[in-house]
Amino acid sequence: MEDLSSLLSRLTPEQRAALNALASSREAQKLGERAGNEELARAARSGDAAALRSAAEGLLSTREGKALVEKLARLGNGHG
Repeated sequence: MEDLSSLLSRLTPEQRAALNALASSREAQKLGERAGNEELARAARSGDAAALRSAAEGLLSTREGKALVEKLARLGNGHG
């Protein structure tokens, strides 16, 4: 899998701006607040991949998570 810095280096300025706007969205802010919970932090510290996967699925199944995934998909399809 390609690392994040390599992926980011291939983005156009417009794509970077759109991604930054998405990261600053209300949905992303809400998910960031939820991601700070103890269960997720504990899973990250332990390196428990199954627990991390479960926590990520839980976050993405929320209303905000679904909205963020939808916006990201539109961005990936050039409809950002």
